[in-house]
Amino acid sequence: MKNLTFGLYSLKNTVFTTQEISLIIGETNLNRLKSKINYFVKKGRLINLKRGLYAKNIDFEILEAANKILTPSYISLETVLQRSGITFQDYSHTIFVLSYQTREIKLGEYTISFKKIKDEILTNSKGIVNQNGYAIAGAERAFLDRIYLSKNYYFDNLEPIDWGKAEDLIKIYNNKAMKGRFRKYVKDFYASIDND
Repeated sequence: MKNLTFGLYSLKNTVFTTQEISLIIGETNLNRLKSKINYFVKKGRLINLKRGLYAKNIDFEILEAANKILTPSYISLETVLQRSGITFQDYSHTIFVLSYQTREIKLGEYTISFKKIKDEILTNSKGIVNQNGYAIAGAERAFLDRIYLSKNYYFDNLEPIDWGKAEDLIKIYNNKAMKGRFRKYVKDFYASIDND
């Protein structure tokens, strides 16, 4: 059986599920696994974030944790839009995640806001990047996710959007009304450039 501490610290990941820890240490017996995890939590080698979710230390990656609470899921919406400079409102303590159900979970100082989206959209990986242990939408995918879920949404700055990429990704949603909203955003964006 592998040493848990060595196994965890040899990986880049900062957050682990019970199942991942089971694979790392090669323990298939659930009772022994729980006992070992509890021992490492008591010794301070693991931090119990919530049931079935553990961090190596207090400097864990919150996006990785959010992505592992519900799977499948990916980081999107305002979390990506703010980081991309498309929206300016500060959402630094709320992480927006698309998944198979809608719910909110508190994790330390953060609120993880899960929004439900159709399975065929959720499981389509176009426009989503896997980085640093979590799945996150690119700017275009996050923009499209938002206009899919919201009919009239105000974006502060649409310059970061690559309209060609967005147009390629819109097929994922298979929604005529959304395509109409998308065309209006494109039209309004180019009209605003012409007026400058």
